[in-house]
Amino acid sequence: MLVETTGLADPGPVAQTFFMDDEIRAEFSLDGIVTLVDAAHIEQQLGRSDESTEQIAFADILVLNKTDLVDDEALDRLETRLRDMNRMAQVVRSERADVAVDTVLNLGAFDLDQVLERRPTFLEPEYPFEWTGVYSLDSGRYELSLADGPDPAMSLVVVPEQSTDDAALRDGAEWCVRRYAETALPIHPGESTPFGKHVNLQLDSLGRKSFFLEVDTPTHLGLYAQHTAEEFDLQLIDAHGAPITPAGERTWVAQHEHDDEVGSIAIETDGDVDSEMLNAWLAQLLREHGVDIFRMKGFISIAGDARRFVFQGVHMIFDGQPDRLWGDSPRRNQLVFIGRNLDEESMRQGFEACLI
Repeated sequence: MLVETTGLADPGPVAQTFFMDDEIRAEFSLDGIVTLVDAAHIEQQLGRSDESTEQIAFADILVLNKTDLVDDEALDRLETRLRDMNRMAQVVRSERADVAVDTVLNLGAFDLDQVLERRPTFLEPEYPFEWTGVYSLDSGRYELSLADGPDPAMSLVVVPEQSTDDAALRDGAEWCVRRYAETALPIHPGESTPFGKHVNLQLDSLGRKSFFLEVDTPTHLGLYAQHTAEEFDLQLIDAHGAPITPAGERTWVAQHEHDDEVGSIAIETDGDVDSEMLNAWLAQLLREHGVDIFRMKGFISIAGDARRFVFQGVHMIFDGQPDRLWGDSPRRNQLVFIGRNLDEESMRQGFEACLI
């Protein structure tokens, strides 16, 4: 069954019906929410119309239509803005609303496993960097060479003894997040780049720019960079002038500046939570901010329960149930909230206070 609303409708109450009405809940499940976005006119509405903003925030699929009326640069900018507002949603570009049926039907968007299968990164936190390259290096002096790119500078943290497995990369990423919070040290072409420091490579001169890394002992060196290597044709070159192939690479969900009231918050942490403290926190959160929380989704590790707890919600309506066994998988918590003017730090502290 398809439910079509008007262009001015608030999708929240429609979605809530599938949770609140017992008869409907017994017969139907909410598969997903699709929002058609007019690429030629949407920027005139965002910030002026609550309806258009909330329709974007609730969506699982954003069909960015009338792409033939907007140039590629403007489309890319608009798509970035939409992703900032709703990091859960998949963006599909179209002309005359011509999209494949399987793009908008049978989404399983309210099934966390299907969502993770379709978009493995949707529950990942946002990082202040976009790419990591790990290089296996002997002692010596190495050249870090970059071509002209999209920015006149690029933040970077160089991490020694960086392994390439997923757990080690995540540990390195969390360590680098704290380094990125520090004031960056400007490094100019021709200078050496220190390890373990937040630096800002100065790239405003034309042509390729070279920076240097001094390696005292053999190591696996991780570069946590603000941009991907491809954007600047980044190369690490040995003393013989030969480029070195990374032993491992990883891209991250990079954070962006949010210029809209509506945005996404991701909380990810290891450990178990106390169920009573969690219930109290959620009750207070929804009581005080439920009107501003459009969508929420994720899974939680409850202390003493061998199963992970999967939840989803719309406004003040929260629905959750035990899911599959954790088994040998690491017990962790991943939560995503989409809403208006949400206080990320307060929400993060509130959830972390529930950890045992």
